[in-house]
Amino acid sequence: MYELRHLATLAAVADEGSFGRAASRLGYTQSSVSQQIAVLEKTARGPLFDRPGGPKPVRITPLGAVLLQHARDLLRRADELSDGIERFRAGDSRIDIGTFQTVSNTLLPQVIRGLRDAHPGCDIRLFEEETDDPDLTGLDLMFFDGCGGDGIDQLKLLDDPYVLVARPDHFPAGPVPLETLDGLPLVAHPPICHQAVVEDFLRARTIRPQFVFRTEGNEALLAMVRAGLGAALAPRLAVLRDDPSLTLHELTPELPAREIFLLWQAGRTHSPLAAHAIELARSAAAGLNLTDG
Repeated sequence: MYELRHLATLAAVADEGSFGRAASRLGYTQSSVSQQIAVLEKTARGPLFDRPGGPKPVRITPLGAVLLQHARDLLRRADELSDGIERFRAGDSRIDIGTFQTVSNTLLPQVIRGLRDAHPGCDIRLFEEETDDPDLTGLDLMFFDGCGGDGIDQLKLLDDPYVLVARPDHFPAGPVPLETLDGLPLVAHPPICHQAVVEDFLRARTIRPQFVFRTEGNEALLAMVRAGLGAALAPRLAVLRDDPSLTLHELTPELPAREIFLLWQAGRTHSPLAAHAIELARSAAAGLNLTDG
């Protein structure tokens, strides 16, 4: 069995041409260097250096040259391994994050900026999908608008309340009674994820809006409201920016708020990069103002 410290000694003797100078370079005694080379020669079953004696430098033997070639390769890979581990501990590694469009437009940019500032060499990979069931396969973290279920740990980031979005002349200022939505032309997201929860909530109260257009895109949703196609029920995160062409109304009673979670596989040890991302997401969510219209 060849030990890395013995192979490092072999390389030092070959580079320095002397057991004494190799000992000084490595911080060993000369006798320790001699013992390590002797162990290598026993393992390799042959001499690794010709020792002419006196001031003449030692010369590596053909057997020693073969061993030295492989030793340098192993030492290089060992250095790369150590460097990789240190980079990992420092957060300079890879992170795979699942997301959906509202988070991609609001919370996630702050998380990415924080990771880039702290770990310029990190590899960040994002995967955006609108889905009813979170699939964390291959992901370190996933933003999701609901609880994770079995085998998933989670951190609740915030409650995202629903508002009624309309043109400024559509409703009087202030809250709008929920029953006003019955028969009202509405632009909406597809009936998946939390949109399905909202529509079930309305049906349970015999409130049936007229859904005139459905789109996955928040910008398309708001554009259709501006165009006068109808009002919209939207999570507050989807309309964070001030827009004089739109007004936001609270509903009475309120619709169930959308809950935003950060999920990860249960029992998984976080990399320093993932742990930092969790703290950045927590901070970004705490800094949001979802109450001002």
